[in-house]
Amino acid sequence: MKKIEAIIRKTKFEEVKEALLNSDIDWFEYHSVHGIGQSREERIYRGVQYSTDMIERMAVTIVCRDHLVEPTVQVILQVAHTGEIGDGRIFVSDMIDTWSIRTGEHGDTVLRDKK
Repeated sequence: MKKIEAIIRKTKFEEVKEALLNSDIDWFEYHSVHGIGQSREERIYRGVQYSTDMIERMAVTIVCRDHLVEPTVQVILQVAHTGEIGDGRIFVSDMIDTWSIRTGEHGDTVLRDKK
């Protein structure tokens, strides 16, 4: 099992969400996050000066079986890409185990295949 964590632009979240739901991923969690990137310049929008050192993004977390990692990463890469600085990052890490609170079962059998 692997854990995929993707930090993406808020403006791309709905597209990424739909693409994941249309692929083999039927469950994931997401939340708003703030980060500090390499770009620390001031920008002016409609006469108001904004700092770009704090970036609002969405974090998407997916736990999946090993064979779904590459297709899932490719979906995120394709849909979240704009080609501009700040598109985000994807992190993949090993999951040691998982449990179902309701049934008490554990292991990758907790992760159901999409029907």
